Amino acid sequence: MTNYKELLKNINTFVFDYDGVLTDGSIITLDDGEAYRTTNVKDGYALQLARKKGYRIVVISGAKADCMVHRLKALQISDIFLGIENKVETFKMYLEKNAIDASHVLFMGDDIPDYELMLASGLSSCPSDAAEEIKKVARYISHFPGGKGCVRDVIEQVLKVQGKWMNDDAYHW
Repeated sequence: MTNYKELLKNINTFVFDYDGVLTDGSIITLDDGEAYRTTNVKDGYALQLARKKGYRIVVISGAKADCMVHRLKALQISDIFLGIENKVETFKMYLEKNAIDASHVLFMGDDIPDYELMLASGLSSCPSDAAEEIKKVARYISHFPGGKGCVRDVIEQVLKVQGKWMNDDAYHW
C-alpha cells in the first residue's frame, strides 16, 4: 500500500465534512432554536491559503445552518453542499462536473455518514476524535481533533510536500 505522504503530491482538491471536522461537533442551541457552531481560526487561515494557491475547497455536509454558510462564505469558499443525504452521489457529480480524478482528492470526515465517501476519495483522512469505524478506513488520522486544527494539519502537509507552504507572499492578508 502506498504511503499516504506519497499521495499528498497529487492532491489538488480538498473536500471536508463540516460538523466534527471544521467544528468540534458541539452545537449550542439557543431558546429560539438557533444553533451555533464554533470553528478554528487556524483551520480558516489554511483554507484561505489553499484557495489562494489554486486548490479547490469543497464542503459536503448532511447538516445545514445559516451560520455554516456565513463562515464558509467569509472564507470565500463557494463549493458548498449542505443538507446532503447522499454524500457520495454529490461527490461524484462534483468530480464529473469539474473533471477531477478522485485520486487527486483529499477528503476528511469524522463519522458514519462519511464512511462511503472515505472509500471513494483518493486520500481519506479524519480528525483524531473521529468514530472508530472512520479511523479504520482512514489513510491518515490527524493528531488534532475536529475543530481544533485537523483541517490546518492536512492542508499544511499537502502544501509542504508540494513546495507551496511559506514560499511567497500568499500568506500575507
